[in-house]
Amino acid sequence: MIDDDQKQRLAQLEAKIDAAKKAQEPEPPKETHFTMANMAWRMVTELVAGLVIGLGIGYGLDAVFGTMPLFLVLFLLLGLVAGINVMLRSAKEIQAKQIEAEAAKAEADAQEAENAPRK
Repeated sequence: MIDDDQKQRLAQLEAKIDAAKKAQEPEPPKETHFTMANMAWRMVTELVAGLVIGLGIGYGLDAVFGTMPLFLVLFLLLGLVAGINVMLRSAKEIQAKQIEAEAAKAEADAQEAENAPRK
């Protein structure tokens, strides 16, 4: 039969083994500046796409109706607003992912601190 002293020593040994395994595990790759640069390019592309689409629609309508600057300016501004709206939505998505990752990291740190052997 195993008495309480042996159970306690066994639990301490398991905790040391788990700590050694975690120390030897490679760290997951962290987001680098390249990832943030990709997100920035995505936002710029979304803004430019909105502008180009608005410009194209406005120019086309002006060519059809013969009112050259009216629809061009109107749809250019609408394209700008649409591009900014999409950029803001992308920024919120990125922020939500970062908050989720930070929360998971904090939870893992709390779990690790809870399981750490006490002296």
